[in-house]
Amino acid sequence: MKPLIEKLPLSNNQSFVARTYRTPHFEVPWHQHIEVECILFTEGEGVAFVGNHVGEFKTGDVFFLGSNLPHCFQKATKDMVTSAVVIQFNSNFWGDSFLNLPENQNIRELLQTASGGIKLSPEIGNKITPIIKSLEYDKDAARIFNLYQLLWIISSNPLEQPLSTQEVKEYNTRQKERIDTVFQFSFAHFQESITLEQVAGHAGMSVPAFCSYFKKSTKKTYTEFLNELRIAHACKLLVDTSKPIMEICFESGYNTLAHFNKQFLRLRHITPQRFRKKFNSTETIFTSISQSNRLLVGEPLLQ
Repeated sequence: MKPLIEKLPLSNNQSFVARTYRTPHFEVPWHQHIEVECILFTEGEGVAFVGNHVGEFKTGDVFFLGSNLPHCFQKATKDMVTSAVVIQFNSNFWGDSFLNLPENQNIRELLQTASGGIKLSPEIGNKITPIIKSLEYDKDAARIFNLYQLLWIISSNPLEQPLSTQEVKEYNTRQKERIDTVFQFSFAHFQESITLEQVAGHAGMSVPAFCSYFKKSTKKTYTEFLNELRIAHACKLLVDTSKPIMEICFESGYNTLAHFNKQFLRLRHITPQRFRKKFNSTETIFTSISQSNRLLVGEPLLQ
């Protein structure tokens, strides 16, 4: 599958993109672009591939991705509808002089942190969701004011650690095509037993060449990547279903509960049982806070 090289689809009176992409226009393979991206998921859920990070995304999540950071979002099931409001802009579209003003230090630091990608906390996500949705319909100078407000709110709150530890570099077409092939194969078969011979053959490489290539490209082994993909799926099942842990273990591609528990603890620093309990209690708290603070969420500066 040829990788999609995203370009800013700008009209004559726009300096950045703000629009909704919905199935089938949302689904794109592993790709990168020079523009910084803020993406709000409004429908769907699945697995997020950001640099060398593998995690989950769901409706309401907001990601902030730096320039040239490779990424793709794989929906949980083939027939699921996924949509998101996507904001894309060049970091210096308003000029280097403006960005270098001392008052913009927090925004400069945000753009540096975003080089590895950030998944915003639910509290910050709730604050900026009205602004992101408004930007798609704003006109003239209101777009600039509200984009600045968006960046100011994000940068004025404690930032999460970057998702990816991979050095950002520009991939050529062949590299994007190959790594996307590996990701697509892995996502389609992670619930099965996958051998290095299988995935290497799918990439058209020998096992030693593939292992070296994958480690160089992602800063992790393929086995580490596969475990992250499986544990991400397990987390979704723990949160969204009441299935027994043993059943989730097998549905996530593991043959023994002991190995599943070991990998889950290594990656999430908590057991599956405690993860489920902790998430359920945290979700209840966030729901309560969101409902009680709805009137406190600021509106965009200009409509």
